[in-house]
Amino acid sequence: MSLDSDSLPPSTSSDWFFPTPPKYPKYPRRFTANPRSSFPYCPPPPPPKSPSFRDVSETAPTPYRDFKYARTRRRVEVSQRSQRNKVSDEANGAVSGPKTEVSGVSAKIEDVSAVKKVSKIIGVSVRDLKNRWHMAVSVAVLITVFSSLLHKNFSLQNQINELQDQISKCNISIGATNSIEQEIDSIPSTNLKILALILSLTLLSIPFLIFEYVDYVSKSRSLDNITEEVSLNKQLAYRVDLFLSAHPYAKPLALLVATLLLICLGGLALYGVTDGSLAECLWLSWTYVADSGNHADSEGIGWKLVSVSISFGGMLIFAMMLGLVSDAISEKLDSLRKGRSEVVEKSHTLILGWSDKLVSVSKARAIIVLAEDGNADQSDACALRTVLSLTGVKGGLRGHVVVELSDLDNEVLVKLVGGDLVQTVVAHDVIGRLMIQCARQPGLAQIWEDILGFENCEFYIKRWPQLDGMQFEDVLISFPDAIPCGVKVASYGGKIVLNPEDSYVLQEGDEVLVIAEDDDTYSPAALPTVWRGSLPKDFFVPKSTEKILLCGWRRDMEDMIMVLDAFLAPGSELWMFNDVLGKEREKKLIDGGLDINLLVNISLVHCEGNAVMQRHLESLPLQSFDSILILADESVEDSAIQADSRSLATLLLIRDIQAVSLKFDLLMELSEPY
Repeated sequence: MSLDSDSLPPSTSSDWFFPTPPKYPKYPRRFTANPRSSFPYCPPPPPPKSPSFRDVSETAPTPYRDFKYARTRRRVEVSQRSQRNKVSDEANGAVSGPKTEVSGVSAKIEDVSAVKKVSKIIGVSVRDLKNRWHMAVSVAVLITVFSSLLHKNFSLQNQINELQDQISKCNISIGATNSIEQEIDSIPSTNLKILALILSLTLLSIPFLIFEYVDYVSKSRSLDNITEEVSLNKQLAYRVDLFLSAHPYAKPLALLVATLLLICLGGLALYGVTDGSLAECLWLSWTYVADSGNHADSEGIGWKLVSVSISFGGMLIFAMMLGLVSDAISEKLDSLRKGRSEVVEKSHTLILGWSDKLVSVSKARAIIVLAEDGNADQSDACALRTVLSLTGVKGGLRGHVVVELSDLDNEVLVKLVGGDLVQTVVAHDVIGRLMIQCARQPGLAQIWEDILGFENCEFYIKRWPQLDGMQFEDVLISFPDAIPCGVKVASYGGKIVLNPEDSYVLQEGDEVLVIAEDDDTYSPAALPTVWRGSLPKDFFVPKSTEKILLCGWRRDMEDMIMVLDAFLAPGSELWMFNDVLGKEREKKLIDGGLDINLLVNISLVHCEGNAVMQRHLESLPLQSFDSILILADESVEDSAIQADSRSLATLLLIRDIQAVSLKFDLLMELSEPY
């Protein structure tokens, strides 16, 4: 292209300038000669990032500073500066030269500046075009991507809508199929539920039908006069009773069977009235049996009736189970209370009488062998075997043995077997003696009851060291809350001396026997001051004859007769009223060691009769007797209850006869004239 000089703007030499090209740190500039100009040509730099071409000045700082290419930039600037200086020198020289040269030079300079400006404008436009082109391409790419994504989104949405339509159509078809299948399946399930309900009702009614049939058969056989020993219902009851009593696990087994039947019947009934499966109904039936309040969620009349019925059955089942458990626990506790377990004790008191089983016998402080109820000979024989077992205990016995016997004649055998360790108490003989004493002295029975009974005062024996060296007469007044009555003498091997001499002095180891309310209610105190007074004069009361009635017969009757003969005054009478024949009485008395001819103070009067019959008792002169002794008859001594009942009946009859006789005597006395 060509440029005219007129197209260039007017300028002076001072207006000429060479703009400093921009600095690019990464690529050094290379200058080439312009073929159309004598000035070196620099290719246009890449478009700047921030300001436009017009805003860039010569002194504007470069936006980038790279010290790597700093030397190269300095070389370029120096070369450019030298070129500018050369041009300015040529211009100055041209001013002084001819005008043609000046005008030519100025024209060249204007051409060069115009070319530079055009080149800069072209470079700027190229850079703008590139930037716009890149931007257009980016926008086109973004629009293409966005349109493709939008197209895919719309296509996917259309596919989703189509799939939803297909799913809805499939659901409609499946629902229709299921409804048809349910309608088809509901027909047999309904039939099964009805069948289950009928089956449960039938099974529930079978026991009642069986009972009615058994009753009908029994009545028909009785009406037809068929000879049979036992009816059918009684036979069945006997079989059930035999099964429950013969087998140890019969009751738990019966309870288990009843529980299973209730669960099964309840499950079938629930299956018939509810919509659940059979397994669910069986489990629900078990919950009703186990928890009677679990049927609160029942719905519908049928469901509620069945659940309430099962709950009632469950309450009965659990009541039976509690009864069985309670009985088992009671039996176990009773067995433990009977002393079946082994005893691990030391220095204790062992009482043998309920069992011949020996446990911890050798370590016992004292052993008491009680007489058994029943026949006296059998009871004494059992006591003899017990003493024989005690003597053979391994390790020997530490304590002493007290044996209760029923017959005095058996005392010799027990002493022979037990030796010195055994002490015998013939309760039968002691009671007979006490009865005789109480009969002769009214009020003595109450005293013996207080002393020998388990109430009020009892005998206690204890050692008091502070009483050693004291005379027994001082010991008598040393206990304000007890009555001393004997001493257990240590020097005599522990022998008890009742009512010793007043001058006896207590030695070390002696123990005092007292009558007190309890073992911790008495203790010795300081000797009280006693004022001696005048003693009453001795007076003698002569014995008078007595008339005594013995109702009943005892095995120790001869001993009682001998004691009465020693106590009574001469000329006394002893009436013996019992159902033993006269000859047999004499034989029994002689066999017992009694010689009637040796009796001194009494004479025997025999009367035969039954002591529990009023007409037999009325034949006796009951008002004339000083004392009446009612004995436990030998014929009923095997049963204590029967013996006591017989004695009580005799007492009531005698009191009634005496009361009637007393009224009659009073009426006779009142009817007599003065």
